[in-house]
Amino acid sequence: MIKALIFDFDGLIVDTETPALESWRRIYAEHGFDLELEVWAGALGTNHGFNALEHLTNLVAGVDGARAAALRAEAAAVLARRQELKAQLSASQGILPGVMAVLDQADALGMPCAVASSSGYSWVGGWLERLGILGRFRCVRTGDDVERTKPDPALFLSAAACLGVPPAACLVLEDSPNGILAARAAGCPVIAVPGALTSKLALPPADLVVPSLDAMSLSAMIAAVEAARAG
Repeated sequence: MIKALIFDFDGLIVDTETPALESWRRIYAEHGFDLELEVWAGALGTNHGFNALEHLTNLVAGVDGARAAALRAEAAAVLARRQELKAQLSASQGILPGVMAVLDQADALGMPCAVASSSGYSWVGGWLERLGILGRFRCVRTGDDVERTKPDPALFLSAAACLGVPPAACLVLEDSPNGILAARAAGCPVIAVPGALTSKLALPPADLVVPSLDAMSLSAMIAAVEAARAG
């Protein structure tokens, strides 16, 4: 029986994934390259799946070794500018449809909620605070709290332990392939909610797939997941 909810953050509560990709695409374009979604996909939902700067440097090295050496020397500045671009592009994003309704319904059902994100706390906690929803979550677990982020199950196991609920009774809401794999590895039931980017990718199997969190009520989603697991 499902007793708690665990939310992903990037791409699930706020679409920060599109700005994350677009910020790198702008930097790649300055060097005459494009960063395709299929290449970037490994970075979705994790902080160790794909090194965009290393990938770009290797592309540049294939055509101009001196430029690649300069890019390596400027790595810290490039990363800082990319973070600034990402923050600027993300600034106009709001809470995605259905998130507030699910939180309200969870409150009504007496179900505690947590966030489990591979991003750092300064990013996740800062967003939740600015959006005015930090207090809606009993626990916030981020990449700062574990040695390995998604697809490793550590984040979800940590969130479940904080909630005091067994992983099998924690329903995970996820949009990324790495997040879905992590939830499954943790033994949590999982609903896939494909986002602007992940809707274009093949996702691992989930207990339920919904186009957005406002497509079904929380009670209906729980009933569908429990029926699928029972069957």
